[in-house]
Amino acid sequence: MKKVLVLTAVAMITVACTSKQAEPQKTVAQKLLERLDSLRQKGIMYGHQDDPMYGLTWEYDKDSSDVKNVCGDYPAIMGFDLGGIEMGDAKNLDSVPFTRMTQEIKNHYRRGGIITISWHPRNPVSTIEGGGNAGQKFPEGTAWDVTDSTIVKKILASGAYHEKFEVWMQRVSDFLATLTDDDGEKIPVIFRPWHENSGSWFWWGEKLCTVEEYKALWNMLQDKLRADGFDNLVWSYSPGMQDNLTAEQLLVRYPGDDRVDMIGLDGYQWVPEEKDQFIVRCKQNLTVLCEVAKAHNLIPALTECGMKNLTEPTWWTSTLYPAVEGFPISYLLTWRNYKEEWFGPSPVKPDAPYFKEMYQKKNILFLKEITDR
Repeated sequence: MKKVLVLTAVAMITVACTSKQAEPQKTVAQKLLERLDSLRQKGIMYGHQDDPMYGLTWEYDKDSSDVKNVCGDYPAIMGFDLGGIEMGDAKNLDSVPFTRMTQEIKNHYRRGGIITISWHPRNPVSTIEGGGNAGQKFPEGTAWDVTDSTIVKKILASGAYHEKFEVWMQRVSDFLATLTDDDGEKIPVIFRPWHENSGSWFWWGEKLCTVEEYKALWNMLQDKLRADGFDNLVWSYSPGMQDNLTAEQLLVRYPGDDRVDMIGLDGYQWVPEEKDQFIVRCKQNLTVLCEVAKAHNLIPALTECGMKNLTEPTWWTSTLYPAVEGFPISYLLTWRNYKEEWFGPSPVKPDAPYFKEMYQKKNILFLKEITDR
């Protein structure tokens, strides 16, 4: 009898161990997705582009942040851009050193924060290899150079510039490989390439390539990075806001459920007179976004937003908060604070008290709320 019990116990342990071994191990990206989904039950995370790099009165000060200098806390999400990495430049298109970018990504991850990365590559047809010009603001040769409407076609597998673009993708891969934590493990990243494709101001925009070419562009980059082992990337598909957006419009260039993890929208208010229109557009667009996200098992977000130079100081509480309140989006990200064009808060500007008021909202999350520190 004892022998039977022992054999039964061993069999049960064996089955349990086998079942445990059979469970697939979650990737770094899957763990981040679970965290994003859990956090959005608490509220909307606040994000800021280039937050630890510079502000309206400082550049590259250690541990500085216009957001922190206003409210005493870092943003939950920090955004960075790889434009220029394809050229082998030392600095990105906004003159941020890539070595500093790696350092600040590691710093924010160490704090418990979340990282999102976009990529505004130069025009691969009109740019001469080795002729990188970090900080260039005029369209020629930049991501905004749309003088040739066949660029995407020319860099796909059968295109004349495909080999050149393969080099560019490899440089992206090489940079992503630098993003590891203190234990050498890959840092999870929300990766948002080819965004605002519903407009035509970038060379991958709506009028610059067919639907099939856009999807092939997405797949080409994704297949390359997946083949290189980057299972830490959460892929975000992010068109721009549109008046009276429909689900069909949102999904027209959607790469597919097997290709996308998050779905977002980019939308700005440029002048004070557009306040009411912005609120209406934002609410209508976010309603569609969240419905599509639910139907496709995706996490929704307002992946870029802001008001240029915050000419309406109350914007944070009078416009942005009413526009997003009640929507189950993961985060909103305001663009960078550059001296000539800024979108985030600053302690030297009159919007600071209103940003602090928004910071106090229980459903707007900053670093402390997502790390319980």
